[in-house]
Amino acid sequence: MRLSTRVALAVGVVVPLLVLASGVLLIRLVATDLHAQQDAHLRERAAAVAADAKALLRATAADRPAAEQARTRRLFSSALDVGIRLTGPEGTVSGGPQPDASAELPARAPSPVTIRAGGARWRVLSVPVNGSRKGVRGTLWLFSPDAATKTQLQQVRRRVVTVALLAAPVSALLAWAAAGRAVRPLRRLQQRASGLDPRVSAVRLDHAPARITEVDDLARTLQTVLARYDEQAARTGEALATARSFAAAASHELRNPLMSMGTNLDILAGHPDLAAAERHEIVDDLRAEHTRVLGLLVMLRALAQGDLVEEDAFGPVDAAELVDASAADLRRRHPGARVEVTAAPGLLVHGWEQGLRSMTDNLLTNAAVHGGVHGGAPGGRPDVEVTLRRGRDERAPAVVLTVDDHGPGIPPGARAAVFARFHRRPDSPGSGLGLTLVAQQIALHRGTITVLDRPDGAPGTRFEVRLPLSGVRDGGRPALPLPRRDWLSGRAGEPGEPGEPQDFHKDAP
Repeated sequence: MRLSTRVALAVGVVVPLLVLASGVLLIRLVATDLHAQQDAHLRERAAAVAADAKALLRATAADRPAAEQARTRRLFSSALDVGIRLTGPEGTVSGGPQPDASAELPARAPSPVTIRAGGARWRVLSVPVNGSRKGVRGTLWLFSPDAATKTQLQQVRRRVVTVALLAAPVSALLAWAAAGRAVRPLRRLQQRASGLDPRVSAVRLDHAPARITEVDDLARTLQTVLARYDEQAARTGEALATARSFAAAASHELRNPLMSMGTNLDILAGHPDLAAAERHEIVDDLRAEHTRVLGLLVMLRALAQGDLVEEDAFGPVDAAELVDASAADLRRRHPGARVEVTAAPGLLVHGWEQGLRSMTDNLLTNAAVHGGVHGGAPGGRPDVEVTLRRGRDERAPAVVLTVDDHGPGIPPGARAAVFARFHRRPDSPGSGLGLTLVAQQIALHRGTITVLDRPDGAPGTRFEVRLPLSGVRDGGRPALPLPRRDWLSGRAGEPGEPGEPQDFHKDAP
């Protein structure tokens, strides 16, 4: 059923009910007014005939028939259009319109009341009549028929019912026409929404303000829902692309180590009489390949998590605690490495704690494995030096993390390539994804990374990371959405010029 029809039916039912309710109230008010007028007339007649009633009682008490007759005629003529009944010690005198003498009257009626007698209604008023002489004592009753009041009330009832019956169709038609005009903006909104097809294009709802609060609010709600649909559809597409990229990268990179492991296993199975030294060498190769496969899977999973993380995973992260935890973990995994950490406390970044921890772990591990000398650099310096401080540019507050090592260094022309997927030195035991994961997290957190020479001129490399400083401790989120990510397929985070800051917060082309 259309909304305009529902409104018309509702109005067609409610308006007659309101008319009837108003009519009932009106009838009560009219009845009260009519009775008030009738009662005022009774009181006026009572005041006019009270003296004649007392004179009649005195004539009756004195036993003067002639005077009694004269007083009776005068009493009835003074009463005019109301009925009179005077009861005294010597009997009752009555005249004018009044109920039958058998009708039961109230004991007293100092204020007008209504009685029923023979199917008729009467307004009755009683007035005591007392004199100073003996025997001058009685009650004067005045009667007024209630038929005129009843007739007038019946007329009002008929008119109220007639108006209610006419109001039903008229109000319903008017409401239907008004509602049909009022819901036109809603109908136009429905037509625009029904014309959207998410299968052929992004879902967009164009709405010009109708200046109707409910319609404009509904349009904004639909636009929000559709925008979230677009966002979720895009994220679903990204998730599918990430899954395909994960499968492709894993199958490509795992093929060689798995084939090598299969070859070594075939050798062990086909030559049970191998010399102990050769068998030991093959087993070592198997362990190395197994370690490489596990490391590769861990890195691929971490990259996939970074591609799929949502904004609700972000929050305030204490950078100093993060660096201290990564350094402690590095000392545990590489007992021979010496790590020195200098971290300023109280520096907060708004980020994904798991991703930031993965970034610092890989930076420190890269420095220890590829740049450390295990046992301390010449002059008693540690293998890895980590510094965390606040940036000097107050216009763009940032947390600056530097990681220095004492390795052979990275030539300027090769510095951009170290962040590429599966890029590693021939003798590297890693997966070639550690610095790629670092670049992914820096892009995710809208930071930059720079590959530099050591500032003291000593051999080695410095990785300098800059991340926006949160400046709040309540976890306020940035207004910008997360950048588009596709690190598993290698289409995100194109490196810049060698030696220049790598700004990974730009969306991939």
